[in-house]
Order: sequence, then structure tokens, then C-alpha cells
Amino acid sequence: MRIHHINCGTDCPFGGGLFDGRSAGPLGHLVCHCLLIETSQGLVLVDTGYGMRDVRDPFPRLSRPFAALLNIRLREEETALRQVEALGYSPRDVRHIVLTHLDFDHAGGLEDFPDATVHVMAAELEAVQRRRGFVPRNRYRPMQLDEVRNWRRYQPDGEGWFGFQSVRQLEGLPPEILMVPLKGHTWGHAGVAVDTGDGWLLHAGDAYFYRDEVRRPERRCTPGLRLYQNMMEVDRAARLENQARLRDLSLDRDARVTMICAHDVVEYEAARAGRAL
Repeated sequence: MRIHHINCGTDCPFGGGLFDGRSAGPLGHLVCHCLLIETSQGLVLVDTGYGMRDVRDPFPRLSRPFAALLNIRLREEETALRQVEALGYSPRDVRHIVLTHLDFDHAGGLEDFPDATVHVMAAELEAVQRRRGFVPRNRYRPMQLDEVRNWRRYQPDGEGWFGFQSVRQLEGLPPEILMVPLKGHTWGHAGVAVDTGDGWLLHAGDAYFYRDEVRRPERRCTPGLRLYQNMMEVDRAARLENQARLRDLSLDRDARVTMICAHDVVEYEAARAGRAL
């Protein structure tokens, strides 16, 4: 398998380094870190970021309050569709999409790949159907999902993975790709683990937001991202417990697990360059 790290959306929230931990100016820099995996069963996307329809007609597909909060920069060239095409592929070559969750900045590109099978935890689809309260109504955007037909829903069972529950096997996908339930940010949030043949790559989605929440004994997070995580969580105890377990796993060198989250720009740049943090 060949894995491409792609950014499918840029957010520039006011607050600069209070969000990303490095910007000197008034605006921060967050990414939508997705994976494009070349497999014998075709292309597999892990998350989609913002899609073509978000770029061309953003409202009401996106929430105006969240678009303003994150200062979203919608760019056609950053969509998964355009990046797939830039690599010489057709949208039809994307056979599967594995989702960490269904927030607007992770699922916006689903309708750009109508032939793909979409894999998601069952609890996440159930949460979309409820959508009660300010945050659920704004995080889940039905217009991004209503043309998706090929859903595959999963329960949190299967063989364990480094002490976590896991979902095996994903229908139609090679056994090297699995979902790891990580409830807390949303009810059906999951990481996606990929056996690279030289260790594991875990896309942890929004189970953490900042690079120093893992890979060090004590959690460190910027104030802006800490506040955003608290605002978006559905189960604080589960979120913090899973984050602590991820932190422990990231410090276990024998496990050979490389960990990334969805929005940290430093992690994204390191992954693109093939560097370890």
C-alpha cells in the first residue's frame, strides 16, 4: 500500500498561536489531514475534509457560526476530488471512504465520490439522526450526507488492538485497515489504523487536536484548541480516557505506532516530509 497525506481544508481561526502553537500573527493555521491509500482494492480515503459543493455553495451546507469561528478558507484545489485527479486518478477509483466521524470538516467531500462505499460507526449515524442541541445541529450537516447511499455501519467489537476495541474486518477492504472506536469527541468517533508493513499508522481523527497531547508524558494543549475540544465533546470522561490511552501508546516504542490527528499543521507537515516528531 502507498499512503498519501493530503490536506483537504484550511481553517485560520483568530487567535494565532493560541490555536496552532506557532503562528506569530493574529490568525492560526489548522488543516484537515486526510489519507489517500492506494490498495489492491482501489483507492481508500480516510476522511474527506471539505468538498466541492462546500467550496461552490458553502451555505447552508456549512454552519455560519462555525465557519466564522474557524475562519474557514474554502479552496477547490484542496478538495479530495481535485487532489485525487492531480495524482492521475478518477473519482471512480475511490472505492472506499473510512470516516473517523461525520463532522462537517471531515465529511464534506463524501458526495464527490458517489461510487464509494462509506464506512462509519453505527453510533455516529444515529447521532446525526438525532441532531438535538446547538452543537449537534451545527456539526452535522445533512446536506453533506443526503446523497450518500452506500453506507456500511459497524459496532465496536472485533479483536483488540493494543488494548483498544477494534472493528475487523471492514467490508471489501484489506485486513491491514481497521477502525478503532474512540468515543468522546462524538458518540461514534473512531480512529483508523493502517498496517504499513513497517509498523502502524493511526489516524486518530479528533481524539486529540494538538501534537503535544501525545508523545510526551504530560498533556499539553493550546488554550484555543483546549476550549474547542471541550465545546465539541459529548462524553468528557471517555474522551480524556481515550486520549490518555493514546498518549501511553504513543510513548510505547515497542508498539511501533505512528500517530496523527486531523488538524495539527505541524504533524501534517512532518507526515508529508516523512519525518517523525
